[in-house]
Amino acid sequence: MELVGYDGYKHIKGTKIHALVSSEALLLSIQVGPGYEHDSKIFIKLLEDVKIKHSRGKPRSRPKEVTSDSAYDIKEIREYLKRRGVKANIDVNPRNRRKPKRGRPYRLDRKSYKRMRSAVERFFAWITLFKRLSIRYERLASTFLGFIQIACIIIHLRVLQ
Repeated sequence: MELVGYDGYKHIKGTKIHALVSSEALLLSIQVGPGYEHDSKIFIKLLEDVKIKHSRGKPRSRPKEVTSDSAYDIKEIREYLKRRGVKANIDVNPRNRRKPKRGRPYRLDRKSYKRMRSAVERFFAWITLFKRLSIRYERLASTFLGFIQIACIIIHLRVLQ
């Protein structure tokens, strides 16, 4: 049992919910981490948990394209996606680039980026409708993750009706 974002004085320090969602704002993978940890540290774990079902055969573990915000604009993530053959649609973080880089710029499809960012925001809006998740009452990360998964099941059932 792991305590995430919790100290001995029984004050919740903060947690982050890291989610990978589809274009319909349905959950593909989720992780809970401490609030002080940077978003890019959990990205590879999230991508390794993805299982995309299709008509026949075993589920795919590699999406065609990943869209994320500028917090994930680091060299390791871009190289990881390139090794796995996944298209990266990541916004460039201006704080990472003191001078403009020479050569070919990174690919960014603004239309797809805007659509996927709205799907992510819609997913987190649906999650915050569950009051127990907007204010974290659980001490254990596994219990909190369990409640998030129950909320995601309810969201799936509502959307797929």
